[in-house]
Amino acid sequence: SEAIDQMRIGLRWEVLAEENKAIKEHLAKRKAAHTRAEKDLIGEWVPERMENGETKPQIMARSRHIILMHRSKWNTQQQERARILFRMFPRLEQAYNIYLELVDIFNRRSLPEEARLNLARWYNKVEAFGDDGFNKVIETFENHNVSIVNYFEDRLTNASAESFNAKIKAFR
Repeated sequence: SEAIDQMRIGLRWEVLAEENKAIKEHLAKRKAAHTRAEKDLIGEWVPERMENGETKPQIMARSRHIILMHRSKWNTQQQERARILFRMFPRLEQAYNIYLELVDIFNRRSLPEEARLNLARWYNKVEAFGDDGFNKVIETFENHNVSIVNYFEDRLTNASAESFNAKIKAFR
């Protein structure tokens, strides 16, 4: 989820830079106008709005929660925003689909051997996708492969031990 959010943030900065450039160009055009009539003809800056009424920077900012939840939990407004977002940035949609595949691997009840195979297929998709954020996820998974695959044995994590350690530290 962090890798996909980093990708969204990078794209958001690009969208903001494009909008700032367009605003500067518009203001320069107004400043270059010699008469009031020419300035009125140019008009005030009006940002481009998508079919749902939001501007590109608004869609980028408001899509944070969308890309961090499963599409099955989206409401109608979020579905529309996601459709626009993914139309503008198809690579972000690819990243989102890769992210969902990993979530589905962990949510599916499977044997460790099957999970290992599914994770290997997922690694291949991530490598083909070629994003640094996702490649770091693969590196982490490779470093902790044994404990990750053990999760599929009994679906247990060390969360209770970590919680107990936190309580001891708080008590100290």
